[in-house]
Amino acid sequence: MFENIRRDLITYKGDISAQGFWVMVVYRLGRWRYGIKKRIFRLPFSLAYKILFKMVQIITGIELPCEVRLGKNFEINHFGGIHISRYVVFGDNCRIWQGVTVGLKDFEKYEVPEIGNDVCIGAGAKVLGPIKIGDHVFIGANSVVITDVPSYSIAVGVPARIISGK
Repeated sequence: MFENIRRDLITYKGDISAQGFWVMVVYRLGRWRYGIKKRIFRLPFSLAYKILFKMVQIITGIELPCEVRLGKNFEINHFGGIHISRYVVFGDNCRIWQGVTVGLKDFEKYEVPEIGNDVCIGAGAKVLGPIKIGDHVFIGANSVVITDVPSYSIAVGVPARIISGK
């Protein structure tokens, strides 16, 4: 947990006042507590996580549950209106901006996106459903992505159209 937090601090250029960093610290606590095998010892950490998760959610407007799988160097630029559904997977070096939603397209089925490495998701973008976003992809601001996006591409518009980067 502490090694991950050190890396997160480097990602945020040492700025402990960055609200994205606060979210990452709470996220790391939530992931770490699952390593405590005995429920009785895990319980106080689970309670602390749930309280801190709700506080960070209210203060920053960012919802990043500990069930999300994040790669290294995940960065949240600007805060507010960010919702990431449980079980979404992000690769390494991903960056998101304010107003981003990554999650469910259909509330009847719990199917979420899988995001590759080096992906930037622009402000207000929505990435929804059981889709795969390749590596080195840029998703434009306010785009709505509901289909797979191949690596080295740009997705823009509503619904998003794919522009090949190769």
